[in-house]
Amino acid sequence: MNLKFDLSHSKGYTSGSQIARVLTESWVKTNAFCPACGNNILNQFNNNSPVADFLCSECKSEYELKSKKDSFTTRIVDGAYETMIKRINADNNPHFFFLNYSLKNLEVVNFLVIPKHYFVNDIIEKRKPLSITARRSGWTGCNILLQNIPSSGKIYLVKDGLLQNKKAVLDSWSKTSFLANQKKESRGWTIEILKIVESIPNKNFKLFDVYKFEGHLKQKFPDNNFVKDKIRQQLQVLRNRGILEFKGNGLYKKI
Repeated sequence: MNLKFDLSHSKGYTSGSQIARVLTESWVKTNAFCPACGNNILNQFNNNSPVADFLCSECKSEYELKSKKDSFTTRIVDGAYETMIKRINADNNPHFFFLNYSLKNLEVVNFLVIPKHYFVNDIIEKRKPLSITARRSGWTGCNILLQNIPSSGKIYLVKDGLLQNKKAVLDSWSKTSFLANQKKESRGWTIEILKIVESIPNKNFKLFDVYKFEGHLKQKFPDNNFVKDKIRQQLQVLRNRGILEFKGNGLYKKI
């Protein structure tokens, strides 16, 4: 994987945004692999495809690419809110590649993938509608809230200019791929418990440490009146999937 952009792909373009799009898309097509199956061939859809940017020739996973010259912050500006909500709840919603590059060195700094099963409604933030004086008055955009996604859902292929081990990438993907088969509500619970577990600083923790978040979970899932029962159920899900080890007497260990 070569982190440098191939400038030959930008010949004939004058717009800065078009040059950035062509360079980043050509880099992904040439250098990236499918993190879902490891296949090295990603086919590019036609420009402005309403579905995605890339398709794995082997497992048929689809990916949308979002690129930025600056480092990604906790919020990523995206398009129309209603369109995004419909998209992440559709059967054919894509996985998302996020690429951060250095304009000075014309090379990739960070390149990560967020599997589509991590995209639940609460990671999409509704922005204020455009004012009545705006050309598209009333149009409402959205932000992708990266801070609402567990670390396990942000899988780096390149991190701080360093290539990540391909096997480690595939293992990270496989570890939580079970989320794709969960129903929407269950997936939301599992993702929230994953975030809570990741926020606990110690590798070993007690059930009581998760119970401390009961109020937060009740606020997030107001229709559930048995939050502690749900916490235990979700910890068992993570244990069964090899993410946690149950040590007995309410003690868990992160694996």
